[in-house]
Amino acid sequence: MLFLDKWERKFGWLSFPGLLRYYALFHVLVYLLQIVNPAIGIVLDFDREKIMDGEVWRAATFLFADSGFGGLGAFGALFLFFMVMIAFMMNDALEGAWGVFRTSLFHYTAVAGLLIANFIYPAPMAGSGFFVYTSAFFAFATLFPKHEFLMFFIIPVQVRWLAILGGGLLVFGTLSDPIYLGFLMLGFGNYLLWAGIPALRGQARVVKSGARKRKFDQHKLDGGNAFHRCKTCGKTEVSDPDLEFRMAADGEEYCGDHLGR
Repeated sequence: MLFLDKWERKFGWLSFPGLLRYYALFHVLVYLLQIVNPAIGIVLDFDREKIMDGEVWRAATFLFADSGFGGLGAFGALFLFFMVMIAFMMNDALEGAWGVFRTSLFHYTAVAGLLIANFIYPAPMAGSGFFVYTSAFFAFATLFPKHEFLMFFIIPVQVRWLAILGGGLLVFGTLSDPIYLGFLMLGFGNYLLWAGIPALRGQARVVKSGARKRKFDQHKLDGGNAFHRCKTCGKTEVSDPDLEFRMAADGEEYCGDHLGR
């Protein structure tokens, strides 16, 4: 994307190295605050009317309001631990593939889409802050589809299958409540722009390239560029490079197998 190269030269100061790492650490901080005061999530959650009345921090803190999504007990802590570890890994992988600037824009676009969606829709979607992780996970699975996770510390599963499962659940949930289709499109618009659409274009180029190669190979097999062709069997120096060809007394050309027959 040449325009992104131009943007990076002009707006490189927007780069935020390790953004997803810090995002995960903020979730840890809010999780710890919720242990002390479980009601803290209510103060941080998205509320359009209260934002308009001056509680503007909610426009940012809603991203972390559901840090106790898995509960505040041992299971919730374990869930948060793995979420943070995976976030760190995905951050480094995406920055390695795209660079810090483009990865930062990817996350900024996710946050902007969620903010717009929550303002547009009558009721904000609970836990929408986790879409930032989900979109990053889908992007990671698109770029590194064969990377393996150990499910239950035992079963190796390629990340692409987990992404397909997660995407399927999202589609199923959307079909059961289609009104939130627009919300999901805004929430995952960053994935579509940065990874989904480019991946489809890349796949289309691979298919076209494969079709051209097959056509070229078939053309070679058919002897389309051949100089010699056996009158009897039709073989050429292209289809069988080891053959020798000679002109016979009848003025026709034959391969070594049929010369003089």
